[in-house]
Amino acid sequence: MKSRRTLLVRTGHGSAGAASVPGLPELPADAVADTMAHVTAEVTAAGMSAGMAAARAAGAGPERPPMPLDPPDLPPQIPAEAPTAVLPALPAPPVRPVRPPAVPAPNCPEPPAEPPAVPPAAPAFRPLFTDAPGLNWAGPGDSWTRAWAAQEPAEGRPAQLSAPLAVPLPAPDRSASDRSAPDRSASPVEQPLTVRDVELIRASLAVVEPVADRATAHFYALIFLHHPEVRALFPAAMDVQRDRLFRALLAAARAADDPAGLRVHLGALGRGHRRYGTLTGHYGPVGECLVQALARYAGSRWDAETELAWRRVYRLVSSIMIEAAEDAARTSPPWWQGEVVRHERRTRDVAVITVRPDQAYPYRAGQYTSLETPWWPRVWRHFSFASAPRPDGLLTFHVKAVQAGWVSNALVHRAAPGDVLRLGPAAGTMTADHVAGADLLCLGGGTGIAPIRALVEEVAERGTPVGAVDVFYGARRAGDLYELDGLDELARRLPWLTVRPVLSGTGPVEGALTGELPEVVGRFGPWAGREAFLSGPPAMVRRGVGVLLRSGVAAERIRHDLVGDLAAG
Repeated sequence: MKSRRTLLVRTGHGSAGAASVPGLPELPADAVADTMAHVTAEVTAAGMSAGMAAARAAGAGPERPPMPLDPPDLPPQIPAEAPTAVLPALPAPPVRPVRPPAVPAPNCPEPPAEPPAVPPAAPAFRPLFTDAPGLNWAGPGDSWTRAWAAQEPAEGRPAQLSAPLAVPLPAPDRSASDRSAPDRSASPVEQPLTVRDVELIRASLAVVEPVADRATAHFYALIFLHHPEVRALFPAAMDVQRDRLFRALLAAARAADDPAGLRVHLGALGRGHRRYGTLTGHYGPVGECLVQALARYAGSRWDAETELAWRRVYRLVSSIMIEAAEDAARTSPPWWQGEVVRHERRTRDVAVITVRPDQAYPYRAGQYTSLETPWWPRVWRHFSFASAPRPDGLLTFHVKAVQAGWVSNALVHRAAPGDVLRLGPAAGTMTADHVAGADLLCLGGGTGIAPIRALVEEVAERGTPVGAVDVFYGARRAGDLYELDGLDELARRLPWLTVRPVLSGTGPVEGALTGELPEVVGRFGPWAGREAFLSGPPAMVRRGVGVLLRSGVAAERIRHDLVGDLAAG
C-alpha cells in the first residue's frame, strides 16, 4: 500500500513525481526516494502482467494501434550467454548521381516567342549620379518613393455640395470682341469673378479668420478622412505644415481682385508644390474640402451666393497653379538631388554647406530654395543661396541651427559629406536689375548675409561698371560675424564695395559700428536713389523697411523675401 504521508502527483507525460500535501509533515529525502522506488517497481510489474494477459486474451485478433502516450517499443534484451545469430550483410545503397538526369521535354508545343519589348523612352532629366553614401531614403521601390509618387484621388469623395467644383480646363480661344462679354455657354462656376463675388469672399473671411485654427483642423480632417491617399503628400508632424496650405488659399482669395499679383504669387506656389508630388487631380478634392470647412465656420455669412463666389475664386486659383506646374514640368524636374561635398562649421550653431546637384540647377543670386533632409522626409525649409551661379554648378548655403528646428539642426549637427539632400526649385524676387545700374544698399543680419554675398559676387562677375555698393553686416556678438573676413577680402579687390560690420551686443571687432542694424543704416542716410536689399530675421527686415522709407528709398526699389518660414527650422 501507498504511504498515507506521501502522494504521487502526475507531473507530465509518462512521469511521476512526489509532492507533499499541505497539512502533512514533510518526509526526509531518503524516505521519499525509497517510497518512489518501491511504488515504481510495483506499478511497472503490474503493468507488464496486465499487458501480457491482455495479449494472450486477444489471440489472433487485430493489433491495437499504439496510443500517443505509450512508450516506444524497445528491442528485446539478448542474454549474454546466448549465441548471437549472424545477420546477412545488407546491400550497399546505390550511389546517387552527381547531376540528376535530364527531364524529357513535354510533348505540348512551345508557345510562340513574344516580340521584343520596346525599350522605355529615356527620361527627360538623367541624374549625373544614381548612388551615393547617404542616399538611404529615396530609391526605386522604397516606402518613401511610393509615398512621394502621388496617386490619383478616388472619385466621388467627399459628397458633393450644391454646386460641383469644376475641374480647371483651358479656356477656349475667344476673339477680342467676345472677351469683354461673359461666356453664356459656361456654367456658373466657370464665369469670371465679379465685384460682388469679391465682396462676399471678404465678408466671409472676416468671420472665418478669428476661428482659423478650428477651420484649418476641420479642413485637414475632411481631406484625410475622405481622401487618405492625399495624406502621403504631407509630413508626419503637421504642426508647421498644417496652416500653410489653408492660409495660402485664404491669402489668394483675399487678393482675387489683383490678377497680375495673384498670377505671380500663385505661379510660384504651383511650381513649388510639384516637389510634394501634387497632381492636377488633387485640386478638386482640396477645393471641395475647403468649401465644406468654410461653410461650417462662416456662420450666417454663408449662403448659396457666397458658395458660388468661393467656387469661382478657387477655380481661378487652381487653374493658375496647374498652368504654372505644367509649364515648369516641360523644362525642369519637380526636385533635384544634391550630394553634400563640403561641411564647414563656422560657429557653434552655423555651418556652411556646399552641395553638388545631380543636374543643372538654374537660379539667380538673391534667390532661395527649399531643402529636405533624409532624416525628416517631406519636411522642407527655405535657405538662401550664398554664392552666385558657379561654373562647376556647386551650391552653397549658410545654415543656422535654430531652437526646435528639425531641418536646420540636422544640417548643422548631423549632415556630412556624402549625404544626399533634395532641393526644390529656386524662388524669390530679391534679384538685382543690372540694366539700370543703380547704386546698391544691402542689409544682412546673421545668416541673412548669404544672399547679400551672392549679390555682390554676381555684380563682380558681370564685369560691367556699377556704382557704389554698401553692405551693412549685423550680428549680436563679434563671433557671429563669421563671413566678415570673406567680405573684407572682396572689398580689397573691388573698389566700389564698402563693408561695414554692425554689432548690437558686445565684442571687439575693428571698425565695427554699434547699435541695431536698421538704426545704424539710417544714420548713414539719406539713401535716395538706391536699390535696397534686406535679408535676415523678420523683425529686422520689417524695421529696416521702415527706416529705408524714411531715408528716401522708394518702396518699389526695396527688395526682400520675407517668407514666414525662411527663419523657421
